[in-house]
Amino acid sequence: MIDKEQHDIAFTRQDVEIKSKETVYQGFFKMERFTLRHRLYAGGWSPWFTRECLNRGHAAAILLYDPKLDSVVLIEQFRIGALESPSSPWLLEIVAGMLDSNQPPQEVALREAEEEAGLKVERVLPLPSFLPGAGGLSERIYLYVGEVDASEAGGNFGLAHEDEDIQVKVVSREEAFVWVQQGRVDNAAAVIALQWLQLNLAEVRERWL
Repeated sequence: MIDKEQHDIAFTRQDVEIKSKETVYQGFFKMERFTLRHRLYAGGWSPWFTRECLNRGHAAAILLYDPKLDSVVLIEQFRIGALESPSSPWLLEIVAGMLDSNQPPQEVALREAEEEAGLKVERVLPLPSFLPGAGGLSERIYLYVGEVDASEAGGNFGLAHEDEDIQVKVVSREEAFVWVQQGRVDNAAAVIALQWLQLNLAEVRERWL
């Protein structure tokens, strides 16, 4: 039997003290330097130390799935963070976008589905949100699976004023999951969403078919 108390996180935000915070870079994203300390498992407090954290805001991402065709809609675009990738800096991803200050994450996901893939989402299932790089990145990604009609999906999309150049691809769900296994799809949001769909496929198809 699992002892629940042994699996609870010991500390909260109240167990961190911030001595100072300064912006060390402000460009497309913002980099902040913290001087802080936190409580220790053995008791007492850590010494004061510094950490830099990239503040790029939060995002919403949605896996577009057609249950009738049993296919998913992926997008391909250039990513600066993959510039040193051994294969290519053009990545296979799911639709995603940064959150506006007052817009709920699900609304952002639906908006991005139209902007990046030209598709209207019919029904939505929320997935657990996640932190892609909490060691130095404050971003949280809110994740969804959305029902679409992929029968006429395809083409090039993206907003020119945001320097987007996006190609839409429709692939079978099975092939997309093989791409995850092969490492061809290797960005966190797409991997997590496709794995979730694979694990929960029977329930999703029962709801939407």
